[in-house]
Amino acid sequence: MNQTSTRQHQESVTVQASAETLYDLVSDITRTGEWSPVCTSCWWDDEDSAGRTGAWFTGRNELPHRTWETRSQVVAAERGREFAWVVGGRFVRWGFRLTPADDGTVLTESWEFLPEGIAMFGEKYGADADVQIADRTRQALDGIPKTLAAIKRIAESMTAPK
Repeated sequence: MNQTSTRQHQESVTVQASAETLYDLVSDITRTGEWSPVCTSCWWDDEDSAGRTGAWFTGRNELPHRTWETRSQVVAAERGREFAWVVGGRFVRWGFRLTPADDGTVLTESWEFLPEGIAMFGEKYGADADVQIADRTRQALDGIPKTLAAIKRIAESMTAPK
């Protein structure tokens, strides 16, 4: 197994909403279950640090064949610009970048399987690590466009004229 390989992916969508409105939505981790195809719920481990860099939260993930929880640490929390976290504090980095555009905001979701995550899978799964890594990679690549489409729908319905 190649312990030093890094896997990453990102996709973008233009949303008719301000960068601040979108940031407030995606940084509210308690709403993650509304748009994620895998993460059904999240909660802050310490409400006092909610939403700030360094804060930790727990996410509950569900697939047909398994359910699990992860703890993640916020690594970027800049309103209107970027919200990102790292699963386990060092394994996988997920994030949203917001870039103002003429017709709203370009929302980019990124995913990166960090070297320590690859190494951890090697230790945890041994000879099966590459299969497990490929499975997680496929889930991320399948989930990102679904997540972006759902956030776009939610944000645009929030900002639509009544």
